[in-house]
Amino acid sequence: MRTWLATSPPPRVTVTLTILILHPREKGDSVNQPLHVPPGTKIRLADFSTKVTEEGIDKSEAKIQTKHYIKRLTELGHQLYAENQRAVLVVLQGMDTAGKDGTIRSLMRGLNPQSCQVTSFKAPSAEELDHDFLWRIHRAAPRRGNIGIFNRSQYEDVLIVRVHSLVPESEWRSRYDRINEFERLLTDDGISIVKCFLHISKDEQRQRLQDRVDTPHKRWKFNPGDLKERLLWDDYQSAYQDALIRCNTDYAPWHIIPADRKWYRNLVISQLLVQKLESLAPQFPPAGDDWKDVVVE
Repeated sequence: MRTWLATSPPPRVTVTLTILILHPREKGDSVNQPLHVPPGTKIRLADFSTKVTEEGIDKSEAKIQTKHYIKRLTELGHQLYAENQRAVLVVLQGMDTAGKDGTIRSLMRGLNPQSCQVTSFKAPSAEELDHDFLWRIHRAAPRRGNIGIFNRSQYEDVLIVRVHSLVPESEWRSRYDRINEFERLLTDDGISIVKCFLHISKDEQRQRLQDRVDTPHKRWKFNPGDLKERLLWDDYQSAYQDALIRCNTDYAPWHIIPADRKWYRNLVISQLLVQKLESLAPQFPPAGDDWKDVVVE
């Protein structure tokens, strides 16, 4: 037996167009920063603050708001599952320690495990390397009625392969158009895509890596390889900028999420997902009249 929470719509927090900082300002905060820029806009990640919050919203208020959105997500996810006609795909990308796992834990509180697919893309297997780079991605696309979450994604094939020169430049440059075509294919097939780049600062990454070293119960998450990747920070930032510019489309736009504050990151992404589902307006299948007079004894 499945139990679902019926909730009223949460109070609105406008973050999809402009974010205003919490007063008083903290160092590194910014005002009037968009989460999404129009396709074709040149993006410099250095121009986007990693610490931005809504005016008048502090950590405790943000957690209350996030709980409202998670409850609403439960309701909408149930309707999407029952309707079984369309799907939603959440793509999470970011530097090491950006908070992809934490975001998934936050969203999963509001999702039925039967209707949610979480896929983490690591180094490709021998079988995957014998296919085109999108083969393993397409296999993981969510089925109708489901919400899929990608922890890393097709964008690794224009990020790490570029930074480490794993394929010729001509190959990874050609992949932007192929990714756009692939995402068009998914959206044409009824899969709505919510792409989130979790934007953290280099200093915040340093603190999170150090915390993994210093905290015994977090030490299992520490990978010495992360320190080598950290040395390539600027290269990764350039690779991300190009991916955000070249693959920012009307049908699958990128959202640049200020992610230094985990509680604000969770608020923004939970609202984005709820807004996407509300725009789809999933409906329960119509009740048939054939069984309305049935009495179960």
